[in-house]
Amino acid sequence: MPDQDALKRAQEDAREGKSASTQAGEFVREEIHHIREGKHGARSPQQAIAIGLSEARRAGVKLSPPKGPAAVRKKAAQDAAAGRKARGHKTSAKRSRASEAALKRESRSVASHQALSRQAKKSADKRGKQSRRQAAMKAARTRKAA
Repeated sequence: MPDQDALKRAQEDAREGKSASTQAGEFVREEIHHIREGKHGARSPQQAIAIGLSEARRAGVKLSPPKGPAAVRKKAAQDAAAGRKARGHKTSAKRSRASEAALKRESRSVASHQALSRQAKKSADKRGKQSRRQAAMKAARTRKAA
């Protein structure tokens, strides 16, 4: 279950008309903080991001399903459906405890600045040169505004 403050920040982003990925970013940020403070670990930065996105979908953020294997798309659809439904059932304590225990055994170094920087660069490389250039130009234009 996401922290209440992450939920509030995401709802505020939604009220301000910000994109779904910006709203979901709050949940990813929260997940990175959990790993850094030692609450649990993860196998990779990608897993930490995936957990955050899953929580976002379950909290009702309208994120599109990811590209990739059918199993991943199916899980994203389940998360989105859970986000649309009212909280009718209690989460299984046994399953929750098991997943938390599994994450506790994983490494904390996946949330280091180095690891996240490596992940961001790898992700940017996939987008292509023109896309990265446009993002950099926009960042330069809007830097002073913020």
